[in-house]
Amino acid sequence: MGLSPDLKELAEEWLRLDKDKSTTDEIYKLLVQGDAAELERRLRPRIAFGTAGLRGPMQAGFACMNSLIVIQASQGLAAYLLQTEKNVKTRGVVIGRDARHNSEKFAKLAAAAFVAKGIKVWWYETPSHTPLVPFGVRELGAAAGVMVTASHNPARDNGYKVYWSNGCQIIPPHDAGIAQAILENLDPVSWDISSFDEPSLLVEGALGLVLDQYHKAIQYAAHPEDPSIKIKSDIRFVYTPMHGVGLPAMQRCAEDLGVASQMVVVEEQAEPDPDFPTVKFPNPEEKGALDLAMATADASSISLILASDPDADRLAAAEKVAGKWHIFTGNQLGILLASYLFSRYPASKPRSNLAMLASTVSSRMLHALAQKEGFHFTETLTGFKWLGNVARDLDAQGYDVLFAFEEALGYMIPQTVHDKDSISAAAIFLTAASHWATQGLTPYAQLQKLYQHVGYFEDANTYLISPSPATTTAVFTAIRALGTAHPTQLGARKITRWRDLTVGYDSQSEDNVPDLPVDKAAQMITCELDDGSRFTVRGSGTEPKIKLYIESARDNSEAAKASASEILADLLGEWFRPEENGLRLA
Repeated sequence: MGLSPDLKELAEEWLRLDKDKSTTDEIYKLLVQGDAAELERRLRPRIAFGTAGLRGPMQAGFACMNSLIVIQASQGLAAYLLQTEKNVKTRGVVIGRDARHNSEKFAKLAAAAFVAKGIKVWWYETPSHTPLVPFGVRELGAAAGVMVTASHNPARDNGYKVYWSNGCQIIPPHDAGIAQAILENLDPVSWDISSFDEPSLLVEGALGLVLDQYHKAIQYAAHPEDPSIKIKSDIRFVYTPMHGVGLPAMQRCAEDLGVASQMVVVEEQAEPDPDFPTVKFPNPEEKGALDLAMATADASSISLILASDPDADRLAAAEKVAGKWHIFTGNQLGILLASYLFSRYPASKPRSNLAMLASTVSSRMLHALAQKEGFHFTETLTGFKWLGNVARDLDAQGYDVLFAFEEALGYMIPQTVHDKDSISAAAIFLTAASHWATQGLTPYAQLQKLYQHVGYFEDANTYLISPSPATTTAVFTAIRALGTAHPTQLGARKITRWRDLTVGYDSQSEDNVPDLPVDKAAQMITCELDDGSRFTVRGSGTEPKIKLYIESARDNSEAAKASASEILADLLGEWFRPEENGLRLA
């Protein structure tokens, strides 16, 4: 089968615009070979710029991550900033990068696009962890920030993450505004990265301007009463940056806290390596990702592990309990950090001023703690773009926002950044662990105390792999049709609240309008059940998955686990029916 005229035209348009020989050769060869299927996959649909920016495999074509796409994104962002923000050219844009393949090249091309528009670039000279970009945006008063990273994605991927002037990830309407501006600025103005080879008035090395302040902010978050305090404990721990960029920041953090001599680093994973050779996936959530850390800890008789993902914005932790490693879930680590921050809140301040946040797919245990102790809790949509921006809104209302988390190992300490940050979260965790140790408790033992205090919360989270977005939409449409307005029963349990953020309906609110933003392009339903359990089912925005988040609370762990497992079985049997719908259970 030959190439259709429109596909041939699209390939020729790519060759006209692209000046990176490695990627022009890829498309040229496919064109000569007449490989319609591969050209189709590479060239359309165009990689979408959304609230997470861009992320995808590094290959030639409009559907992938490459030099041309980075230039076009940067030109669009520059144009949009000049339209919407004041003094953009002098305030500038912060640009950072991780150590993945092509990250340095992409970051330099992005910088060249801003310089071509006369916009100052605050340039991070060496690979850095993601949270330094939002921190730098606030510290330097920049108009925006760009981080070239694909976080914990496979080695073949890269990405382009955008922060607004408030130091938060972008949310609507900026995402749509930038996406439109990209489409209006597709012809590259500059491929010239010579400003990095010779002095430029518009490019200023900025790491030295922000690093000290960033670490001072972490020290203040760890010990607000006196940032110079050192941790007084003999807690030893293993740390792995998982072949990423987290080690320099974690070493500095450990020195500042006074525990550098108690930290053992996983040598095989200490230095940045864009191929991530020792892990199947460079994501601490994945099974087996902490195996080397465990082996290192066992060899040194250490019972505590901390791990960052490759761009060091997510934190994982594990503890040896009764001879076996317990890997804390994101929810467990979240409630541990939250409970410690709450415990040290000054008695002189009213508890009602204190605020904490969690996303709607995260554990309700923090909400239960807030109700029991009288502080303010807010639920947000999924993602730190929402947690960060809503936290800033609460700040403006006069709340004292101390913490936010999401179950996917993301923890935000707002005194440092309004985004997830493994380094500041690790500082709080180590400070908390030393505090619990004075009471004869390990983190795991403290978690058991919390369960006794607010109830045992257990989940049965999983995901289904969907063959296509159309299948995902069809499955959710069929679920909605199981009742008159919506299903009212799941197995033996009654649904007491139905909140559908796709169609914009909440059975519990007076006018049936949901309490969170509606997005017709994203499938998301949350249900509360008559036994107090709750679950959220949603289509992933970045992967071909349907994610199921199920949680039950009981007065013992076994009963809570059993309840959550029953709900999962009912969801699969009554709603999702994997075999019938061509879905595959993880």
